[in-house]
Amino acid sequence: MTQNDKTVDLAENLWKRLRSGKPPSGRHPQICGDIPMSINRDGTWYYQGGPIGRMELVKLFSTVLQRDEDGGHWLVTPAEMARIEVEDAAFVVVEVVRDSVNSETSIDTGPTDQVDSVAKTDIIRMRTNIDQWVELDENHPLRVEENPETGEPSPYIALDRGLEARLNRASFYQLVDWAEEITAPDSTQTAIGVYSHGRFFKIGTVENDDV
Repeated sequence: MTQNDKTVDLAENLWKRLRSGKPPSGRHPQICGDIPMSINRDGTWYYQGGPIGRMELVKLFSTVLQRDEDGGHWLVTPAEMARIEVEDAAFVVVEVVRDSVNSETSIDTGPTDQVDSVAKTDIIRMRTNIDQWVELDENHPLRVEENPETGEPSPYIALDRGLEARLNRASFYQLVDWAEEITAPDSTQTAIGVYSHGRFFKIGTVENDDV
């Protein structure tokens, strides 16, 4: 048996324990504390020091993963809560696509007249490293952090249950390629971002030279 097989067996036993336990008599699952599971920056899941080399098992664990308000990551089942270590975000966006769909709106032209208008609306979808698709929208917004020393951006999209996915370099560059500029009147900065579901999501700003 290889080391990878041993890691998978150990992770499978952990999954069976988490899922087979009986819920406590109270309303909340029992807190088990930290377990030797982690997710590194590139999205690889580890258990007891070894990578979990079976994607199906990683996807199972991901269905019970949550992030609390303090940024802690937990595996939460009806019976138990166990905290794991996450180096950055739990997932990584590895692909982005943009679709244009027809959006119908009704325009009133008088007391009795109404005209239906059809316009194109962009929808940006992102695929994570576990093949989960998410649309960039009001409930799954984009945020971009900048390294204070280097200025290098780190973009993230919000997922469900408080989780996030960090965009890899190729995915972020694709957004930059689609980006549009918005400058408010008398503003010293121009916002750069993308539209999805009719909303503007900022990915950066540039200073205006002529203000």
